[in-house]
Parts: sequence; C-alpha cells; structure tokens
Amino acid sequence: MDDRQKEILDIFTRTRALLTGHFVLRSGLHSGHYFQCAQVCQRMDAVERLAELLVEKVRALGLRFETVLAPAMGGLVIGQEVARRAKARYIFAEKENNVLVLRRGFTLALGEPVLIVEDVVTRGGRVLECIDLIRQAGGTPVGIAMLVDRSAGSARFEVPAVSLLELSFPTYAADAVPEALARIPVQKPGS
Repeated sequence: MDDRQKEILDIFTRTRALLTGHFVLRSGLHSGHYFQCAQVCQRMDAVERLAELLVEKVRALGLRFETVLAPAMGGLVIGQEVARRAKARYIFAEKENNVLVLRRGFTLALGEPVLIVEDVVTRGGRVLECIDLIRQAGGTPVGIAMLVDRSAGSARFEVPAVSLLELSFPTYAADAVPEALARIPVQKPGS
C-alpha cells in the first residue's frame, strides 16, 4: 500500500466510514467489513480531499466528460464534489419502483459524455444500471470513478474505471457465512 492509499484508508478509518462486524451488503452478501461512506461525507474536508484525489485519477486516464451522474444515495455527495472540481454539470439517478431513473427534469443531450461517480462498488450492479440509464437517455458513458472498489478490480465494466482504494474483504452468500461471523449480530446499515 503506497502513501496515498494509506492516506485514503486513514480518512475512512478516522471518520468511522470503515466498520467491522457482521453486515449484509446491498448485494445481499455478508461481510465482516462495511464501508459506510455516509460517515466520511459528514466531513467536508475529507470529501474535498477524496474528490481531489479522484479527479486526479480521472484526469490521468484522459477521460473527457461534461456531466457527472451519481446514483442516490451513496454517490450523491462525492459525485457533486467531483463535478464541482471538474467544473462539470451534476445530476443524479434515484430509485423509482426499484429501478434507477432520471427524475426532477434531468435529461441528457444526444451523445453527451457522462462520468459515473459512485462511493462503493462490490459487484457493480448499480454502476451497470447507470450505464444503461445514460444510454437510454441518449448520453454516452465515458468512465466510472469510485471511492472504493470492494471487488479489488474483479468488477468489470465496458468503460474505463478508477478507484481510490481497491480492497477485497471476503464476502459470503447467506447460506455460506462462516461460523465465527454468524455468531456476530447481523447489521444492515444501508447503502
């Protein structure tokens, strides 16, 4: 782990965004670790630093975008700060009948280049929904920027993706939770 990753991990630890216990993730998998990025988002100094580092990584890839799209709830705060720093337009998707949609008058121009910003990705389902949503609205997804890639790079997308941290804490199906983890009361903090 390099110094930059240590700094990022310290931010998550200091703000109590990285938790240990027994958690059910949004994906339905169980884990002994949970990223509650809402905790880090209470601290604007931390959000500003994380967004600064994320924009650096996006620029290093040479991604060109006009708009940042973040899925609600997790990506809202970091998405807005990334858009602010990149001087891009900011919109968000939200659930309606359990499907991500654009509401509140948000639209995309034909071919409009869009960067997806997410807090934590475990399997990438919400990011895939965003990619589809952007295309359905006429835009072009050009990349993904995430704070934490819990898949340690195994979540694959058809557009370039960057993350500040790649960590792979073990996850388990509900019927395969190890005994030691099963003894800990289950928490479902929400994504």
